[in-house]
Amino acid sequence: MLNDHDAMATIAVHDLSAARRFYEGKLGLKPIGDDPAVATYRSGGSTIVVYESEHAGTNRATSATWGVGEEIDAIVRALKDAGVTFEHYDLPGLTREGDLHVADGFKAAWFTDPAGNILHINNM
Repeated sequence: MLNDHDAMATIAVHDLSAARRFYEGKLGLKPIGDDPAVATYRSGGSTIVVYESEHAGTNRATSATWGVGEEIDAIVRALKDAGVTFEHYDLPGLTREGDLHVADGFKAAWFTDPAGNILHINNM
């Protein structure tokens, strides 16, 4: 039924203006469309929709993940240079190398947007 259709990340925020500054300024996403109530971005072949909600930031799990392949080290440095602060977790089977969590060729990093939504990049 849904197998042939694209899915999108839908991320709730408290302040759409602050979210636009973060997603565009810090993450480098380019907006598509011009709806003042919703920020929509193309990221690779995916779509990310950011909207205001009173329930923003209540998800304590990952909201969106980007698989960035071998670029992960450079992207982590660029995000850090842009002011992104990374989260550090004690996760079974993973060790920390700076802001990266690593294990057997897998690398991952987590950070939050201004509403507290957890975002994730990995080398997959």
